[in-house]
Order: sequence, then structure tokens, then C-alpha cells
Amino acid sequence: MEHAWCVLRYKQKWLNLNTPKSGSSKRKTGEVGSQSSSTNVGEQEIRLEGIKAAKARRNSSQGKVVEDYKSMWELKTEDLAMKEKLSKLAILDTLLAKKDPLSESEEAVKNKLLAECF
Repeated sequence: MEHAWCVLRYKQKWLNLNTPKSGSSKRKTGEVGSQSSSTNVGEQEIRLEGIKAAKARRNSSQGKVVEDYKSMWELKTEDLAMKEKLSKLAILDTLLAKKDPLSESEEAVKNKLLAECF
């Protein structure tokens, strides 16, 4: 246990326990105790999130994560549709730019792409 304390005592979560107190006795009487409690209340301590809190946060935000994935999937499908349309337009542009006569298969592809685009 001493080894664990030596490792953990300088971590952020345990720093407030490691600081020396102003009084050396464990029991404080009267005004001295009330003064120290009022000063401790005003201070804000920054502590790391515990395991149980992290699990609760992870489980509660799981529904939101699914919605995020759905929206990303919709954006991805729209993006793929636009890329497909651009590639078809590029093929059509290449076929229209040819100077020499087109073969039957190229003519069929050109007519099909023209029908889809317009």
C-alpha cells in the first residue's frame, strides 16, 4: 500500500490530500475549525472523473452517438452519389470531346448518360 501511495501521491486527484495542513493536531476546537472549514468551502478543487461517473456518462450518451453515426452515414451516401454523378459527367464529357466517330458501344453509353443527366 505504501508503494501505491508513493506512485499516486503526486497525481492531480490526490494532490489536495498530500498538502500539509496548517495545524498539526487532528482535532480542532472552536473558531479555528470554523475558519478552516469556511476557507475550504470557497476553494474549488479540480478532480479527475471517477470510473463510475465515466461509465454512466458513456452509457447515457450512447443514443446520441447512434444519431451521430446515422447523420454521418447520410452525409456519406450523399457524397458518394455526387461523386458518381461527377464521374458519369466526366465520362460524358470525354465522349463528347472526341473528334473521331464513336463506336456503337460508346454511342450507347453516350445516349444513356445523356438520358440520365437531362
